[in-house]
Amino acid sequence: MSNDLPSVFQPLQPEDPREVGGYRVFARLGAGGMGRVYLSYTPGGRPVALKVVRAEFAEDGEFRRRFAQEVANAQRIHGLYTAQVIDAGPDAGAPWLVTAYVPGPSLQQVIREHGALPPRTVLLLVGGIAEALQAIHSVQVVHRDLKPANVLVASDGPRVIDFGIARAADATALTGTGYRIGSPAFMSPEQAQGGPVTAATDVFALGALAAYAAGGAPPFGEGPDTAVLYRVVHEEPDLSAVPAGLRELLARCLAKDPAQRPTPAEVIEAARSHPAVGGQLRFADDWLPDRVNTEITRRSDLPRTPPTPLPVPPAAPPMPTVPATAPSIGAPPAAAPQPPAAQYPVPQAHRPMPQYPTAPDGAVPPPSGAFGPPQPAGAPAVPVAPGPQPGRPGPDGPVRRGVSWKTLLVVAAATAVVGTAVGVALTSGSGGDGGRGGGTPTGQAGGARTAGQATAGGSQDQASPGSGQSTAQGGKGGSTGKPAGGYTAVYTDQVLSSPDLTYVFDLTTGKVVSGSTSPAWALEPGYGHYNWSSGSDAFLTTENHLTPAECAAGVEQQPVADVKYDALPVGGLFCLRNRENGGIVVVKTVEQGSTSNARAKVSISYFRRNG
Repeated sequence: MSNDLPSVFQPLQPEDPREVGGYRVFARLGAGGMGRVYLSYTPGGRPVALKVVRAEFAEDGEFRRRFAQEVANAQRIHGLYTAQVIDAGPDAGAPWLVTAYVPGPSLQQVIREHGALPPRTVLLLVGGIAEALQAIHSVQVVHRDLKPANVLVASDGPRVIDFGIARAADATALTGTGYRIGSPAFMSPEQAQGGPVTAATDVFALGALAAYAAGGAPPFGEGPDTAVLYRVVHEEPDLSAVPAGLRELLARCLAKDPAQRPTPAEVIEAARSHPAVGGQLRFADDWLPDRVNTEITRRSDLPRTPPTPLPVPPAAPPMPTVPATAPSIGAPPAAAPQPPAAQYPVPQAHRPMPQYPTAPDGAVPPPSGAFGPPQPAGAPAVPVAPGPQPGRPGPDGPVRRGVSWKTLLVVAAATAVVGTAVGVALTSGSGGDGGRGGGTPTGQAGGARTAGQATAGGSQDQASPGSGQSTAQGGKGGSTGKPAGGYTAVYTDQVLSSPDLTYVFDLTTGKVVSGSTSPAWALEPGYGHYNWSSGSDAFLTTENHLTPAECAAGVEQQPVADVKYDALPVGGLFCLRNRENGGIVVVKTVEQGSTSNARAKVSISYFRRNG
């Protein structure tokens, strides 16, 4: 199968991102008032829809707070007729979320391109959307922007998308032209007048949407927003273009009084009992007209592996490769074998470190684009200025050779020996793990970090020079190299907010999750203090730093059974140690916990114990 995208997708433009949150971007799927949607893939090759919020909303702090809360709610929705939320980045520069890719056009596209749908199709559509609303409302979420553009039509039924995002945007301070939340033709009277928004608001939108699908035109007409909104509030819907057998049900959904509208369950029963359906709401192969099925087939024709996105002009010409083995003196080096192209994008948090081939003598060549000879395993890198390679003529004739690569090897080996000696000197007298209570080296005040220990908050000291250990690295969700101090940073500086008592912090994944999911290792904000999973020990410090080793020592010498909010001002630190695996989580207060609603905001860093 070709790697070219089907023609229904839009090519990427120069201003489009090529990667968002570790997901590679391959094509545009569409755009709307809230943001732009792109085609991407999971590490396993499944297509997904990646939505990036507009910059205007990203700049609003209230939107970000509500967006994070609504995305957490959306991840709890598991309806068969909703597009499942898979991942999200509410704290990113431009907030984003990932949902399952639905190979089908929007209902708006279907009506615009193919006209009104037959009554049986409309009834099945109404039944599926009503079931989606049941799932959405079950977690106390109101869609409040249910419209044809937010309903995708697939071969096995409709899919409702964008639930919760409009709710988040509705709380922002954005009031400029073009930022009205909701579409006037599908807004309820109470929503148009700024009144309370409830589940009945979505039922009204469902009635307007169904009238549009059955009659080919919105029931309150078209024109300027103000004129449409006036008709929504003061006039009855025009259902003259809707087949007679559907008018009663749709008129009930479009009642001005929210209390007079049917519930989603009553809508499902009315659709099921309609003679055109025959008592069963089943999405068989013939539930859609043939012309719509053809469109769905086009959108389903995706490559089994992600195609290569449109190229972006490189900032600089590619650098030459480096040989995998030491070249003979005077002979041009052979190109290193290149690994096969990746078959799918790997999100950054799970991307493996690059591996390079080992030469027969144990030397490890530098990565592609470096210059100079291979160096012995474990030796520090010897910087070599870019320039013509040995044995190759320069632009003005043969290049004069400088110091031979054998000489550089001798220098590198000597540097390694000296570096190791310096590393031993720096770490001597550390007293074991460098923790509290006797573990602080001479000359360090107040339990300061020893060389090689990772600190809370994501910054790490460098390992001892020449010791062969790299720093414990990693940003949010990042993977690490070799650690220092006996721990590896799994993720660092993960800022998490719990809006109320129903949410907890999953310490293993570094995410905010519903308390009903009962994660194995969790930190739960309570009323006035934190709770944590059994099998953990805690330590509270008054210092402004806390390393994993200090935590382990503190747990042994001064464990605490309770951590109260009043002991944790902004910047306050405490930690938890998992008794089963020895893992350490360091918690830093970003906003002091609330005793009234259990709201809390923290920054957490998780360190896995080595061995």
